[in-house]
Amino acid sequence: MKSILITGANIVNEGRIFRGDVLVQNGRIAKIGENLTQESAEKHIQAEGKYLFPGVIDDQVHFREPGLTHKGEIYTEAKAAVAGGVTSYMEMPNTVPQAVTIPLLEEKYARAKEVSLANYSFFFGGTNDNLEEILKLDLKNVCGLKVFQGSSTGNMVVDNIESLEGIFKHYKGLLAIHSENDHIIAANFAEYKAKYGEDIPVKFHPKIRSEEACYDASSRAVAMAKKHGTRLHILHISTAKELSLFDNSIPLEEKKITAEACIHHMWFDEADYDTKGTLIKWNPAVKTAKDREEIFKAMLDDRIDVVATDHAPHTLEEKGQVYTKAPSGGPLIQHSLVAMLEFYHQGKISLERIADKMSHNVAKLFRMEERGFIREGYFADLVLVDLDQPWTVSQENILAKCGWSPFEGYTFKSSVTHTIVSGHLAYENGQFDESKKGERLTFLTNI
Repeated sequence: MKSILITGANIVNEGRIFRGDVLVQNGRIAKIGENLTQESAEKHIQAEGKYLFPGVIDDQVHFREPGLTHKGEIYTEAKAAVAGGVTSYMEMPNTVPQAVTIPLLEEKYARAKEVSLANYSFFFGGTNDNLEEILKLDLKNVCGLKVFQGSSTGNMVVDNIESLEGIFKHYKGLLAIHSENDHIIAANFAEYKAKYGEDIPVKFHPKIRSEEACYDASSRAVAMAKKHGTRLHILHISTAKELSLFDNSIPLEEKKITAEACIHHMWFDEADYDTKGTLIKWNPAVKTAKDREEIFKAMLDDRIDVVATDHAPHTLEEKGQVYTKAPSGGPLIQHSLVAMLEFYHQGKISLERIADKMSHNVAKLFRMEERGFIREGYFADLVLVDLDQPWTVSQENILAKCGWSPFEGYTFKSSVTHTIVSGHLAYENGQFDESKKGERLTFLTNI
């Protein structure tokens, strides 16, 4: 692995920005300082005027492998991630087959070792009857357990209250929850289907997958977590009402109950259904402008701890179907960092807070080993950004296998120029070096 010297960068790390140099050797950050030009390195990156961030860590993605590889693959989606400055990801278990046994989970790790340009971890999937298997998980080597509480596609939903109680009571790792109440959604859906048939206008998606459905499930999950002392992480918060469930009065390291915001819930609102249609059909749904604004505020004030994508590609053909058949989800991982930097250009967030929400806090929340910060001795997961290099999203530069983006046609003001993954310069000015793959993430279990 080549040693790398980055000089003259504006380093964004741990609440401050300072000009400095970074030396990378043997996959790690060997030195951080000024005037390191005397250090010998095989690769020199002159970074004057650019900003060096810790690599983005996305805690919620769906890369579709195995079984759904016409939509995406670990190889293609990890490349899209790296081009967007995402150096590590945590992928969800609802593939085909679902990762609900340890052998099936380890098959995904084996595949990622072969093809993933980014670092990786995979969630295990909870069901109504696999608690025994859940309790065998090695918490050092698996990021967490994913439970679809009350709503899911496929048969992964945990709707047996005894099974859910058992998981909350006995599982000692991080429990990540998709919280929507299926019974409320089903009743809403029946009402709109009776009125419109199969072709329900997509603008009613947030009425079907309603605020009530989200709050009911999330409040139940929080109550159960408090009862059992569970480490609960609620994914993709989509309503202002849910924000009352989360605390910003204690440090993240002391929190047992945490929350995630996704890019699409902070960028789009219900007015965008008129132009984007099913391309912005997600579960939980994009809702009102007020919800969007309040989620952003909660992300800033630490009621919401991390920012992710819920990257979930489908083909354009699939998304082009009528409402009742068009699947929910979309590709976002290539554009998450530049989207957050757009908020910076709009004066809504600082660069330091972007590093907090997309890197530092994810590492803290998941108790990741030696990642998420620009620190000597830590793994060299780094992304270099030019804040004044605009580019327009088009089919020609979209790297997700599905070939489309809800941002298509949008001109971002910032560009990712270099991405270093575990010390390897994986991406440089549009070119990839695939000679080294990413590494399996590990987690602390003794705190």
